[in-house]
Amino acid sequence: MAFQKQSVVVLAPAKLNLSLDVVGLLPNGYHDLDMVMQAITLYEHITISRSEYLDLFLPGSFVPANEKNTAYKAALAFFHYTGLLAGAQITIRKQVPVRAGMAGGSADAAGVLVGLNELYGAGLSMSELCALGAQIGADVPFALMGGTCRVQGVGDLLKPLPPCPDCHFVVVMPSVGISTPEAFKRYDTMGSPVHPDCDRQEQAIRAGSLADLCAAAGNALEHCSGAVETSAICEKLNAHGAVTSLMTGSGAAVFGIFEDAAKAGRAADALRQHYDQVYLARPDRGGARVVASHGAKNSRRKGQK
Repeated sequence: MAFQKQSVVVLAPAKLNLSLDVVGLLPNGYHDLDMVMQAITLYEHITISRSEYLDLFLPGSFVPANEKNTAYKAALAFFHYTGLLAGAQITIRKQVPVRAGMAGGSADAAGVLVGLNELYGAGLSMSELCALGAQIGADVPFALMGGTCRVQGVGDLLKPLPPCPDCHFVVVMPSVGISTPEAFKRYDTMGSPVHPDCDRQEQAIRAGSLADLCAAAGNALEHCSGAVETSAICEKLNAHGAVTSLMTGSGAAVFGIFEDAAKAGRAADALRQHYDQVYLARPDRGGARVVASHGAKNSRRKGQK
C-alpha cells in the first residue's frame, strides 16, 4: 500500500522591512537595495490539490486569478523546471493586504513552490526553489527562506540572521495602496533624507537588542512613497507606546514595534477606530511551509510495479 499525497496546505508569511536603504543602481537598471527583512505571523493560506489542469482560485479577493498572478507563474515555473506532466488546483485565501509592501504576492508564489514540491515529491532543494522564485519576483526568495535576513541587491542576496528580538508588531494598512514602480520613480526624482544603518541593525539583532534594532530602523522610500497617511499613522502608533514606527517596503502599510503584548493590543484597538485593516503579529522564524497533507492509499496487486 503506497500513500500518495492528494493535497497539501501551506502557510506563507508576510514580511516587514525593519530597514530599507537604496544604495545605488545596478547595471541592469534596477535599484541596489540594502534591507533587513522579517517574516511575521500573518499568513496567506494556500491549498493545493492534484489535478490534470492548472486552476487558480482567490475566493473573496479582488486580485485577478489569471496567468499574470505570481502564484500561477510559480506553478508554471515549477512544472517547466521539473518536467512533470501534471497540474494543480490552487486555492489561496489571502490575508495579507495588497499593495502594502508586505510581499503578499511573493508569499503566494513561495507557497505554491513549496506546496508543489511536497505534493509531487520533487525533492527540490531550497537553493533550487529560491532560483525559481527569483525568476518570479524579487521578494520570493525571502518568502521561501523567511525568518530574519539581511537582503541586498534586488532581493537576490540573502544572509540569514539570528531570530529577531522578541517583540510585537501592529500593522496598519491605509485606505490607499502604493505601486512599487511608482514609488521608485518618485525616489529617482526626489531622493530621500532617510538612509538607515543596516550594518548597525544587523549588529543589534545579533546582540539581541530590540532598542538598538529600533534605533537603526528606517525606510529610504518612506519620504517619497506618495502615501499621505504614513506620518499620521506613525504618530498614532508612537503615541500608544511603539518603540519606533515606519513604512514597510515601498508602502503603503505602516507598522509599529512594541515591547509587550498589552501595549500592542491597546494600540491596535485605538488604530481600528480609524482604519479598517489593522493586524497584530509577531516575528516568525520560518518561511513558506507545508502544515498539512492529505492523501489516499493505493493498493497494488502482487507483481505490479
